[in-house]
Amino acid sequence: MPLTPDEVRRVAMLARIELSEPEIATAQAQLNSIFSLIETLQATDTKGVTPMSHAGDLVARLREDRVTEIDQRDRFQSVAPQVERGLYLVPRVIE
Repeated sequence: MPLTPDEVRRVAMLARIELSEPEIATAQAQLNSIFSLIETLQATDTKGVTPMSHAGDLVARLREDRVTEIDQRDRFQSVAPQVERGLYLVPRVIE
């Protein structure tokens, strides 16, 4: 069901977008094209198709997990106002 120019004006008003008459005609054509594509996709039979998280098989390239910095936690916590069991203590902000 294609959009009418009045419907495009209403959508533009709801989106707080100001469109001139030529822009309304362009937006109408683009939106109708998008809705046509959606109708085509909805008509596609997807029974038996396993959902995928990505369109292609992606493999994340991982680097070796190794320590590159020296442990300075004790040095950093030595200047903190309050520390308990390796954690910084801060004032409670939610009652």
